[in-house]
Amino acid sequence: LKMKVLRGSVALFEALWLGIRALNFSAHEALESEDGKKEEIGPLAMIGTLAFALAFSLVLFLGLPLLLTHLLGSQHEAFKGNLLFNLTDGAIRVTLFLGYVSGISYMKDIRRVFQYHGAEHKVIGAHEAGLPLTVENARNFSCIHPRCGTSFLMIVMVLSILMFSTIPAAWPLWAKGASRIVLMPLIAGLSYELIKWSATKRGNRMVEAIILPGMLLQRLTTREPSDDQLEVAIRAMDEALAMEPR
Repeated sequence: LKMKVLRGSVALFEALWLGIRALNFSAHEALESEDGKKEEIGPLAMIGTLAFALAFSLVLFLGLPLLLTHLLGSQHEAFKGNLLFNLTDGAIRVTLFLGYVSGISYMKDIRRVFQYHGAEHKVIGAHEAGLPLTVENARNFSCIHPRCGTSFLMIVMVLSILMFSTIPAAWPLWAKGASRIVLMPLIAGLSYELIKWSATKRGNRMVEAIILPGMLLQRLTTREPSDDQLEVAIRAMDEALAMEPR
């Protein structure tokens, strides 16, 4: 799991698995069965949830943009060129992603999740600055963090445009779709390495330009947290640090 590029794909699936587990745990704490007992979701249900999430993401952010671009190519000769085809595919994918994130941000529960996201970043900022983890210290830090998963997703989208441009536009639709799925682990791995590399080159103008789109995107996925949410993030950080080898 320490192999470069490969570790990025592993980290992505681990993050998905842990994220779903965390959301399910939160739901268990909030909702009780009629007899007052907490109900647990079994491994099969967890796997099913993860499979559905992956399938939904692949269809919405890979399949649909490819299909729409293919339809444009069938109507307009200009879109059959490899460069324009893949640029159009990428532009549709980014638009769908931004629209999706913007849309769910209007949901009350998702806004609250985004507040906890901001709290997480503030506490990590305080930790990385070497300050005691208190609400007062964390409050002074930004909700934006350069190594955020949101930035990772933006890099994935940009790299996918570059990688998919190597796929001939003349290939049939099914081959283009299959090649995109095959390339996704490689794209995720390269994006992970780019995020890690950029963290060691902060201050470099080129690096700052590379990570800027992801930093701007975080303005959609983070919100200013309340003090009680910062307390939760501090407790989470304390628990995570306690598990780290000394």
